Amino acid sequence: MTDLDKTLYVKWFAPVNDATTQNLMSVLDNAHNGGIEHIVLLISSPGGSVYHGLSAHNYLKGLPIEVTTHNFGSCDSIGVVVFCAGSKRFSVPHARFLLHGVQMQFPQGSALEETQLEERLKGLRSDMGNIAGVIAGAVGKSEEDVHETMRQRTVLSADEAVAFGLVHEIEEALIPPGARLVSIQPSAPNSGQ
Repeated sequence: MTDLDKTLYVKWFAPVNDATTQNLMSVLDNAHNGGIEHIVLLISSPGGSVYHGLSAHNYLKGLPIEVTTHNFGSCDSIGVVVFCAGSKRFSVPHARFLLHGVQMQFPQGSALEETQLEERLKGLRSDMGNIAGVIAGAVGKSEEDVHETMRQRTVLSADEAVAFGLVHEIEEALIPPGARLVSIQPSAPNSGQ
């Protein structure tokens, strides 16, 4: 088996949600069971669910497979956390990264008691801490510095992401000839039932 036979390229051009995360985990399970030793996650995502993004990150980090990530467009919001799962992280030259705080939406007309508001605030702070911890660990900065970067709603170009420590190298080429490629779909495929 060649190195190319032991490597799987996975394209994630979708938001981070239940369907895409389940699809990714299924692809990763099959890769692991099929003897794949290296995953290259090509990612361009507008972000999405904190819950699913942290789960995807942790799953990628916990597999006994080498993971490389490559931003081929925009890695926004929780997409940055998924991107941080790579032990090697690349970006195309004309890409961006968006780091910002966590938000919570409330249905119109909803009413919450004080304890419910406190619970939601604790959840937001926990999510912010987890996200900042992941990014800080990847870039070698303090969590406080990353919190401040997130509070400022920071947009980084590929070059700025290198300076920040988020990207190791800028690389335009994504997939070598003959490589196996799987795509993460934005929604669950229709089973026809």
